[in-house]
Amino acid sequence: MKKIIVSFIIVFIIISMLIIPVQATNTNQNNVIETTSSTTNLVELKDRALSTLEDYQVAYGNDTYGLVAYILNIVRIYSIPFGFVGIVIAAIHRYVLGIRKLDTQEKGFGVMIGIITVMVICQVLPLIFAIVVRGWRG
Repeated sequence: MKKIIVSFIIVFIIISMLIIPVQATNTNQNNVIETTSSTTNLVELKDRALSTLEDYQVAYGNDTYGLVAYILNIVRIYSIPFGFVGIVIAAIHRYVLGIRKLDTQEKGFGVMIGIITVMVICQVLPLIFAIVVRGWRG
């Protein structure tokens, strides 16, 4: 069994050594085209972000309030994936590692409660900001 695995690895290495130089010469030719397209994509992303920021500034009637609303929206969007990753890590501590150690189980539970609290705050904060600034500011 070991001989078969070693022979597969050797064949894979030989094939990789033959394929990689061919791909390297092709990438040198296409490198200029990819650089200009990636630069164009970055410029488009920057322009889209600036236009969104200007839309927020127009909607709130002030540069500062528009910038804060824009930042809170970005925090709202990115808090969801980070929150889910944190919940998964806390669940692993609570239910997998906490089987043998009670302190690890309680640590995982505390971290899970904290992450869920921060995630809810990040989701509700832009709404509260919009209500206070646009509703009560006058």
